[in-house]
Amino acid sequence: MTRLGLAALLVVSTAACKQQEEAPPATKVPAMSAAEIQRSEDACKTYVDRVCACADKVPAVKQQCELARALPEAVRLGLEVAASPDSKPNDALGAQGSVRKAVKQCIEQTAKLPALGCP
Repeated sequence: MTRLGLAALLVVSTAACKQQEEAPPATKVPAMSAAEIQRSEDACKTYVDRVCACADKVPAVKQQCELARALPEAVRLGLEVAASPDSKPNDALGAQGSVRKAVKQCIEQTAKLPALGCP
């Protein structure tokens, strides 16, 4: 084989390898379980209900009630993005992570309510 033939073979084989490397297989992100979704929705709804009920009695909690109202919507939007077939795997994973962070916030803030004078 000539040098030109070897060079051509090298270029073709390198291009073929790069195509295989550049096209990773599509990965499917495992969906959040129905139980986790329900717990997420319930945790944030409970927090909003409790903090806003307390805001009527404890004026210092009023702003916290206003901010809390966005959490169930954040969970809903995150769940929609995570479940969408149009979402890329990284986007779906990020959305699941944001749902879990919002739920963590709901749970932690609910646990702090008694210290603020809320039942």
